[in-house]
Amino acid sequence: MKTILLGAFVLCTFLVLNSCAVKEQKDNSEVNKVTKRISMVIGIKTDKIEEYKKLHADSNSGVRDLLSKYNMHNFSIFLKQLDNGKWYLFGYYEYTGNDYEADMASLDKEKRNIEWLEMTDPMQIPLNGESSWTKMEKVYYNE
Repeated sequence: MKTILLGAFVLCTFLVLNSCAVKEQKDNSEVNKVTKRISMVIGIKTDKIEEYKKLHADSNSGVRDLLSKYNMHNFSIFLKQLDNGKWYLFGYYEYTGNDYEADMASLDKEKRNIEWLEMTDPMQIPLNGESSWTKMEKVYYNE
């Protein structure tokens, strides 16, 4: 009887400790996950602004599901005409995955994303020396 009780005690202790270890691993992966905030800028052709807006309208799903699939959230694009008379798009998103480079490489291979960029890229004007959106330096963030 003592052997059975001792065995049951050892088994219960093992299960509790194992459960705690699994929970700790999950908690640690969440703790180590850091949101990467990305901001970027690119020019836009004046005669393409309305078409660009229509492509990004709420009713046009475009590649929204792909953004979520590759851990890109709170994706926003803003439009502004600056004092130089030129129009610019300012983009922002939060990356919440664990491997930014791998996720972006996978997104680049998605057929729908390629088709989307074939529509939108010709509407845009990269900054001098750039080939696409230019990433911006984060100066301040307040949670």
